[in-house]
Amino acid sequence: MVQKLSVPDTEKLKAVQDVCDLSDPYVGLEKENEKFIEAMKEVTSWHMQKCDYYKKLAASQDFKPSSVKNLNDLLSIPHLWAHFFKAHEVLSVPEKDIFLHLTSSGTTGQKSQIFFDEWTIRSAQRMVDLIFEKYGWVTPEQKCNYILFSYETESSSKLGTAYTDNFLCKYAPVNQVFTALKLTGGGGHEFDCFGTIDAFIDFARQGLPVRLFGFPAFFYFALERMKKLGIAPVKMHPDSLVFLGGGWKGHADKAIDKNDFYALVEEMLGIPNERLRDGFGSVEHCVPYVECKNHEFHVPVWSRVFIRDVETLRPLDYEQKGFLHFISPYITSMPAHSVIMGDMASLHSPESCGCGLPTPYFRIHGRAGVSKNKSCALAASELLKGKS
Repeated sequence: MVQKLSVPDTEKLKAVQDVCDLSDPYVGLEKENEKFIEAMKEVTSWHMQKCDYYKKLAASQDFKPSSVKNLNDLLSIPHLWAHFFKAHEVLSVPEKDIFLHLTSSGTTGQKSQIFFDEWTIRSAQRMVDLIFEKYGWVTPEQKCNYILFSYETESSSKLGTAYTDNFLCKYAPVNQVFTALKLTGGGGHEFDCFGTIDAFIDFARQGLPVRLFGFPAFFYFALERMKKLGIAPVKMHPDSLVFLGGGWKGHADKAIDKNDFYALVEEMLGIPNERLRDGFGSVEHCVPYVECKNHEFHVPVWSRVFIRDVETLRPLDYEQKGFLHFISPYITSMPAHSVIMGDMASLHSPESCGCGLPTPYFRIHGRAGVSKNKSCALAASELLKGKS
């Protein structure tokens, strides 16, 4: 079901095509370093030629793509901070080539405005296709019910999280869909906790596999309320799948340890631990990072991850905490090929996980500093205030 895609310019972006064509998400990371470096040089040249802002940024740092010789040299490529996109719109393609426009925030807060040409969004979606295939989650023969812990959308919605969760419904035929954050009119949303609990019970009774996607805070809150009300645990189909995303940002007082959360899901819904996964990503960097069976975020072949010191930005070694820095050549629509996130993280050797995947993995340790910027998860968490 994975489609073949073509870069916008097959001569200027040949290595980009080659890297994004890699089909095994977690094999060959080191073997493909030379190809990856060439792809990053190509896409950096692309943005320098196509985006006036990025051209000036590179000139201000006296950067030349030809100076990139090895993996560590990727750090010299002019980067942007994720929060830059909350205040600036910069394009590397003509407006007529914009295929999709997504925003990062929900009902409140500053919004990242991210624009995709067809190659970029299709390329990111293909990565998700390949990871879902890798884990055996593509089941066209098996209908599923869906519970989406995300925003019910209007037809004109540009919200990235809702777009992603609805996109994920393509991997198994839809029987019924329940969306937990209901539209209230005028673009507002309200968390339907009791409706969510009813969906747990109804879908367990139906006996079809259930796929639960979206913000963990809402999922946890519904399970917690279910338990407080003395509602008996249900047993969902063993092929049910939990795939969460968005984190607990802005609602740390309600966050619980991941293992405790997964144990609660197993207890109340009967879904096996290996079918409980979290995902990490953002509209600013759409490469998917998906938990392995041991619940670690391994780096796929289409990206490289560095950890940067919060004061000097020097690269840090395994297990040291700093800013999370994503590098990937997949994006041609905007100069977001080297993005430093606002997340604190650490990188770890593949051997220390034990799941068998041969690529490094990172762990998130929270947000760096204090900011007024609100992500989708933060905006969503505000809907929980007063409901617990």
